[in-house]
This record gives sequence, C-alpha cells and structure tokens, in this order.
Amino acid sequence: MEVLPLLSINGDRLNRSLAQLAEIGKLPHGGVSRVAFTTEDLLARQLVQSWMIEAGMTVRTDAAGNIIGKYAGRREGRAALATGSHIDTVPVAGRYDGCLGVLAGIEVVRVLHDNHLRLDHPIEVIVFTDEECTVLGCKAMAGEVVNDPGYYRRNDGTPIQTCLEKIGGDWSKIATAKRDRTEIAAFVELHVEQGGVLETTEAQIGVVKGIVGQYRFAVTVTGRPNHAGTTPMNMRKDALVAASQVVLAVNKLGVETPGEQVATVGYFNVSPNAVNIVPGQVDLKIDLRDLSQEHLEDLIRQMEQEFNAIATATQTEIVMHQVLHVLPTLSAPKIIDTIVQVCEELGLSYCHLPSRAGHDAQEIGRFTDMGMIFVPSRAGISHAEDEYTSPEQCIQGSNMLLQTFLKLDRLYPV
Repeated sequence: MEVLPLLSINGDRLNRSLAQLAEIGKLPHGGVSRVAFTTEDLLARQLVQSWMIEAGMTVRTDAAGNIIGKYAGRREGRAALATGSHIDTVPVAGRYDGCLGVLAGIEVVRVLHDNHLRLDHPIEVIVFTDEECTVLGCKAMAGEVVNDPGYYRRNDGTPIQTCLEKIGGDWSKIATAKRDRTEIAAFVELHVEQGGVLETTEAQIGVVKGIVGQYRFAVTVTGRPNHAGTTPMNMRKDALVAASQVVLAVNKLGVETPGEQVATVGYFNVSPNAVNIVPGQVDLKIDLRDLSQEHLEDLIRQMEQEFNAIATATQTEIVMHQVLHVLPTLSAPKIIDTIVQVCEELGLSYCHLPSRAGHDAQEIGRFTDMGMIFVPSRAGISHAEDEYTSPEQCIQGSNMLLQTFLKLDRLYPV
C-alpha cells in the first residue's frame, strides 16, 4: 500500500476561489444572486468547469445538467468517491451555501494533482442542477424525477426543456442521469450549517447524523362569516379563533414532544379579513421535520387528534391536506465514524446533529452511502447577504473532507 504524505488543502487558494465565484452575480451589499439557468449561473458553471479541468479532471454534463468532474483513480473499475453541492442560489444569497462544498471538492483534487497522487478510487466532484428550487439534478441522479416537464416549469413560464438545453442537459434523456452504487461508492458533502447549533455549542465541526424528512400540509379552517357587532360571542363560528388554536397546537407539538422535531406554521391567510366581520375561513400551511419517519407519523397522528378537538370546541371544520412528503435519509455509520476519527486526529471539536435543511446529499443517499460535514454559520444565518463562515472555518472543513476521502479510499474495497 502506498504511504501518502501528510496532505493539507491550500487555504489561500480555496478562499480566493470562493471570492472569485462570488463576483458572479454579486449584489451591491456583498451578497450574491445566481438563480439556476440565468446568465450568472451559466457564467459560474463555465468558471467551475475550467477549474476542474485545470485540476486534472475530465468533465461532462449529464442529461439533468449536472456537472461531473472526474479525477481518475489507480484501480480500474472502482466506483467513485464523490462530493459536491450546488452553485445556484436563492434570489438574495450569501457566498457559502452550496459553493463551499463544490470548491472544497475541487481543492481536494487540486491537492492530489499538485502532489502527483491518485487514490485507488476515482474522485467525482459534482455540481448539482437547481438545488434551490426543483432539486432536479440530484433527483435525476437518484432516479426520482417526476415524469412531467410541466412540474418543473419556471415561475416565469420557461419550460424545463429550454432551461436544460441552455446548460447542456436534455430533458428527453433525463433517465440517463440515474446512477447507482456501482458507480458511486460513497458521497460526502461539506456544507455550511445554515443554523446556530455549532456556534452555540462552540463545536468546530458538525457530524451530520442524517437529513430530516419533511411533511408540509395545507390546512383550511372553515367557520361562518357574520357581522362582528351583532353576532353574540356564544353564537359565533370564528375560523380565526380556531386557526389560532391550530397554530398554538403545532408549536406546542414541536416544543413539548420529546425529540428533535421542528414544527412551523409559516403561512396564514384570513378571509374575508375585514375588521367588522367574524372570520369565515383561514388557510394556513404547516412544515414538520424530523430525522425519524416513524416519529413524524406519530406527530401527524397527534396533530390530527388536536385539530379534531379544536374543530369540535369552536364549531368549525378543519381540513388538512398533504402537499409535500420527503423521506429522511440517514448518514452511513461507516462515514460518520470516519468523520469522527478525522476530527479527533485533527484536534477539532465536534458534535453530532441532524441537518434540518434539505441538501443534494439527501437524494444521493437513497442509492449509496452518504455523509455530511458541517462548518459553522455566524449567528446561524443563511439564504441572506450576511451569511458568513470564516476563512479558517472553510479551511478546517475542507481539510476534513480531504482526510475523510483518504480514509474512505481504504475502507471501500470496490
């Protein structure tokens, strides 16, 4: 077995790459706007592909528009160790979400290339298509695409076929983007936490236990609109009073139920919404997340019982309709153990935590071993211009990724 020298990523080069990529779509106050399929997204994709080629990778774009850079391994026929994330952003974003994972992956390959080294396994660095809206790229790779192009139509009406054509993809061949574990042995994604757990606990690294499952429900509360002055209190069917109790019940479920779940009402609309009318209808939406599918189902049963009791007490009708269900994905124990070992060897403090936000790794983990490494986000802020992870934290996370790959290369024989 070849003994590798002590390797470390080039921190200055990594942070220069982050800064250079952030210039594409830069906003006046320092944020970034690089929505998928826009001119800015296309320019960023071109830049990243040029860096991949310079690092000794062969580069291709699959039918879903995913950019796949491959650094060949020493052993023929071995499945790849893969990493990556996304470079598209929400309309007003920071420079780290997604981008750190892609550029750290490129930096890992740069280090190996600089030292004329190859692992037994090939390394793939993947830029996934449109993570912030449709998550089309990773879903295509997992074989989970909805077989209806209209489902992925952009808000401005642009067909997904047109969007993919712009970036070198092909909707008519979207099924060819599907991969399996014979091609990707393991996938590890480095990402900024996008929350405040690491900063609060003063841990330098987050070892992700898995990515939470998610349910969303649309709820309609129906009462009876009536005159606010002439309708006695004991004769009202007030939809807003009932809906307010629903909001409190959802919050209580999240706060008081043992576990790590989160439960949120983030959308609320009152009708007819006039000061002198007893509200007749309220529409609201619930977001429910946890790492355990079994626990999520139990929370939903509790929620339904609470809503039935509220409807009876307020003489209203409460109807709940599921609009989204994403299954949780657990990190592979082998990868979790490896990340912990690397933390201890590098002298970095760590904690175990779930990812409560969705990531490309969630879909890739449906067909192969998956793990994630988190680095802190200042004040837990993300999807905002003041998103910030320090240069030192970016370096620490990237070194974690490098050393994790070196160990996984020996743990995965084929």
